[in-house]
Amino acid sequence: MKIDQKYADAINDQVTLEHQASLVYRQLAADMEAIDLSGIASWFSAQADEELVHAAKFTQYLHDRDYHPVLGTIELSGNTVDNALDAFKASLAHEEKVSEAIRNLYRIADEVGDIDSRPLLYWFLDEQVEEESTVSEIIGRIELLNGDGSGLLTLDRQLGQRDASAE
Repeated sequence: MKIDQKYADAINDQVTLEHQASLVYRQLAADMEAIDLSGIASWFSAQADEELVHAAKFTQYLHDRDYHPVLGTIELSGNTVDNALDAFKASLAHEEKVSEAIRNLYRIADEVGDIDSRPLLYWFLDEQVEEESTVSEIIGRIELLNGDGSGLLTLDRQLGQRDASAE
């Protein structure tokens, strides 16, 4: 089943954005490992893997709609962070960017009359609500710690227990 070119191009851009998100999370994992927060680093690595699953889901959808996806240019800021709070704030900012891109896909799908993609988009919209909520909660917990090192180490241990295989 053919897909509208404008909409296909927008989904293709989303594939690139999901790959970029994975790399953003890889950098955040490296940043956390550098300050000995290996549990948080593991959480970010699992998040990076999840973003690749998202990219693959959009890629397969394009193939199913007889469109050949091509990755675009992936630009990274080269910035690093040196604490957990800044890492999760960067994560939230990126998730908000991805959420808006997915909402834009929904708008384009409506504009071109592509109702077939609604199940896919609904799944991603739900996923983004969950992603933003999770990261916001972690930010809130870090802020509650108010610099308490033992509390941060407890959070680090908890986040390191994330089961990436369940996602």
